Formats: sequence, structure tokens, C-alpha cells
Amino acid sequence: MTTEPAPASGTVHWIGAGLSTGSGLATLCDTADRVRLWHRTESRAADALRGLGLADRAEPRAYTLSALAGELAPGDVVVSMLPAPEHAPLLTECVRQGAHFACSSYVSEAVLEQVPAALKAGLVVLTEAGLDPGIDHLFAHALVARAREAIGDETPASYTFTSYCGGVPAVPNDFTYRFSWAPAGVLNALRSPARYLEGGAQTVSERPWEATRRHVVDGETFEVYPNRDSVPFVAQYGLPDVWTPATFVRGTLRLEGWLRAWDGVFEELKAGDDTRIAALARELAATYPTTDDDRDRVVLAVSLEVRAESGRTWKGGYLLDLVGDAEESAMARCVSRTLALGVRHVLDGSLPPGLNRAAETAARSEEWLRELAHEGVQFNLRVDH
Repeated sequence: MTTEPAPASGTVHWIGAGLSTGSGLATLCDTADRVRLWHRTESRAADALRGLGLADRAEPRAYTLSALAGELAPGDVVVSMLPAPEHAPLLTECVRQGAHFACSSYVSEAVLEQVPAALKAGLVVLTEAGLDPGIDHLFAHALVARAREAIGDETPASYTFTSYCGGVPAVPNDFTYRFSWAPAGVLNALRSPARYLEGGAQTVSERPWEATRRHVVDGETFEVYPNRDSVPFVAQYGLPDVWTPATFVRGTLRLEGWLRAWDGVFEELKAGDDTRIAALARELAATYPTTDDDRDRVVLAVSLEVRAESGRTWKGGYLLDLVGDAEESAMARCVSRTLALGVRHVLDGSLPPGLNRAAETAARSEEWLRELAHEGVQFNLRVDH
């Protein structure tokens, strides 16, 4: 039995005005009937709207969960730009009041627990709809579909899939990095083991930076390393069962020289002293901040190479390489415009109730990519037969 979607009311509540909130909010003001921006205080929300040129197009609000609950109505869409641990309480309130939910973060167990109730109520739970995760998923689905068409679903083959993304300085410094947010998060991510496929076997790197390797993208050399757990994405991306993964890895991209420049950081991470690492994060953020004069650069490179047992091969890849400008960072553009696109699909009723991770089919991915390109998120596709 298919659950009927709850009609969207046309009102969007965008919660948080941090560094990933950019021009995507403006595109929602063109689409939604009403947009409210919730921030720590009403004055800070108003300041953020002025900075985005939206002072007369959206309503500022001071955020608390109870204050939001007092203004939620059935069919509203709540967009969370808050830290991931705060998504589940927000979603709980959305389900209670019949509102749809969207974020750019990975799906957590706490969010998953709310999905059955949301589905029963006809509510959309949109997740992983930013840059990484988000655009990387779109690239992957599109590449897999092209490869399946070229090689054949039932043709035994082996493949190599890589997806690397990074936010780096547009003008390199001696540290090869500038901190714009969550310095402790950057360091703690490096302390989390990474699981991926290499040489046809599952591999776990307890210290992901120790698996760093050179990676050439469009003639430029970067350094990349695996992160999180890549293995579940084999199924999520719909790779045929008769294709054997030689390599399957999703990871982080850094500028050439990163491994050497961060050697002292890695020694601190090996010691594992939480207090010291928290202090180090503050020190690094103070030493290598992103200032108003700095421009960020986002590089996302996703590639798939398939070799059939017959010898036939197919190779394709997407490259997104954007530099921020005085009005907006590249990161904010990529995250906010992708998320806003997803929200517009909630508003028009084209996303099904329940859990959605960006676009989960090749056809929908191609549609999203066309729309993103039209809105200024540029990328290139290369295919070799």
C-alpha cells in the first residue's frame, strides 16, 4: 500500500545561518510562499538575511525548539542546518506536527528511528542533500547508470570506483588548509576508522591519513584518504551483483603536500589525548583561519571504470571544481543550492514520503544535475569507451 504524501503548505523554516547557508536560501524565496530563517537570536537572523540580500523576502526568528514548535503547521518544511545530533529532536517535532524535514547530513540511527512514523504520516524525510553527501551521490548514480547501459547488467566485470571531495584554500598556504568551521570536527574525523574495498577485499584503516595517496585530477595532483564506511554505498549506488569491486572508496581530498604539512598534527592524534586535541583544534583555527579576504575552493571528483571479462571497458568521471567569491563561498553555494533544490521538490510533491537521500535513481539524479547546472553549480562529465 502506497502512502499518500502530505501536501506541502508552502512555508519553509530554514534553521541555522552558518557558513553553509548561501544562495540556496534565495532560490527558496523565489519558490516558497513564505520563508522563515531561524537563528540564535532574531537580530542575528535579520543580519544574516541582510547579508544575503533577503531582508524583505524572509522573516527572521530566534530559534529554540519550543519557539519553532509554536509556529509549525501541517505541511510546512523544516530545513535543518544545525549539527547532526540536533536533527532527530527536530524530526520528532516535525512528525508530531505533520511537517516535512530536510537536511544535508548523513542519516543517523536516531533519524532512521523516526522514518516509519514519518512515512505513515505521508511526510518526506530528505537527507544527504548537500555537497558530500549530496552531489557526490548524484554523480555516482549517473555514472553507474551509464556504465550499466554500456557494459550490461548481466555481464561479469570488475570495477574501480572512487569519490573524493574536499574544501581547500583557493590560494594554498604552508599548512595547505584553512579552518572555517568545526576545527575539532576536522581532527576527530581523522581519528575515526575508515572501511573501504581495495584489491577486492574489505580494508579498515584505523588511522585514515596513513592510507593517503596521490590522486591526479584533471592534470593536478592532490592527496586523498578514505573516510567513514564506504562499503554500504555499493548497494546504495545500485552496482550490479555480477560486477566485482576491485576498488570502492569514498574519501577526502586535500592539496598536495598536506600529509607532510600536517605531520605534527598526526603525532598529536596518535597520542589520543582528548583534552590536548581540543586545545590543538583551537590553536590551529587561530593560526590558520579563513578570513574575509580568503577564497575557498571545492573539488569533488567521482570516477568509475568497469572492465568486462570479455575485455570491453567503460570509464567515466564527474569533476566539480568551484572557487568562492566575495558574495558567497564555494561550499555554501554547493551545499545550500543542492539542499534548496531538494526542498523545492518537497514543495512540488515530487518526492515520495519516507526517507530520501538526495536523488536515489539515475533518472532523478540526471534531473537534479541539470537543475544544479542551470543554477550555477558547474561541473564536467568525461566518458571514455
